[in-house]
Amino acid sequence: MPRDEDINWLKMTLRATFPYLVFVAVFVLGTLVVILWASSETLSDGAVVPLERAHAHNDYLHTQPLTDALDRGFCSVEADIYLIDGALLVAHDRDKVAKEKTLEALYLEPLWKRFKAQGSIFQTAAPVTLLIDIKSEGESTFAALNTALTPYAPMLTHFTPAETNAGAVTVIISGNRAVDAILATSPRLAGVDGRLSDLEGSRTAQEFPLISDNWTNHFSWRGEGPLPDAEKEKLLDIVSRTHAKGMRLRFWATPQRDVVWKALYDAGVDLLNADDLDGLRNLILGASTAE
Repeated sequence: MPRDEDINWLKMTLRATFPYLVFVAVFVLGTLVVILWASSETLSDGAVVPLERAHAHNDYLHTQPLTDALDRGFCSVEADIYLIDGALLVAHDRDKVAKEKTLEALYLEPLWKRFKAQGSIFQTAAPVTLLIDIKSEGESTFAALNTALTPYAPMLTHFTPAETNAGAVTVIISGNRAVDAILATSPRLAGVDGRLSDLEGSRTAQEFPLISDNWTNHFSWRGEGPLPDAEKEKLLDIVSRTHAKGMRLRFWATPQRDVVWKALYDAGVDLLNADDLDGLRNLILGASTAE
């Protein structure tokens, strides 16, 4: 039989270690809850569900530029840049630039790190679009940008007049677009962001892989009530003409409302602009589940 002193020692040990055991149990249970929650948000292989139609508008304004969008599965992100003293600085306004917030630091290097680790940005190899909106003078800024992109060429989509050789990341230039200078580069590591008026011309998907325009310049609907039939027909026609040329479609200045995103999603608009990342993510996942 155990001695009294052994029993007393055991009791004292249990009393001393009980708080620790409770902490460990709570920690383990909490970890399991987090894992179970995360698994419900991801694919079975642990990869984030890629949302190929989700576009993070002004992505750099989020707490963690690029990371917040990718962690939610966004396959398209937007960065505004200024060329200042030879550096490509990311900001919406000229007076908001910071020397440490370069395009390389916020976007190119993190994307490259993921690419080098797994040959793609997402584990599922879903393609990613990096939409770069040039805010400073177009031609000089693009020249600096093209130089900056060159070391990352193995990761990037390559364009020729006849072909688009898809890479893990497709760079598209918006804003102050030096179209002639961009299209004259070889090898060409960026496409041009077109406008709806470009659908009428001879531009190709190798030149203008994306068509973007201001929603408010073409539609009066802001999400109040149903989308009017005439505007719905107009939207469907724009989508059809864009896709017939092998291009993708995006609108900016769209109201950040579920009803608007859903109308654009149902119409086949390729990239849905979002400032509210979780809001759009939830809507797309819900729409995908319902299909």
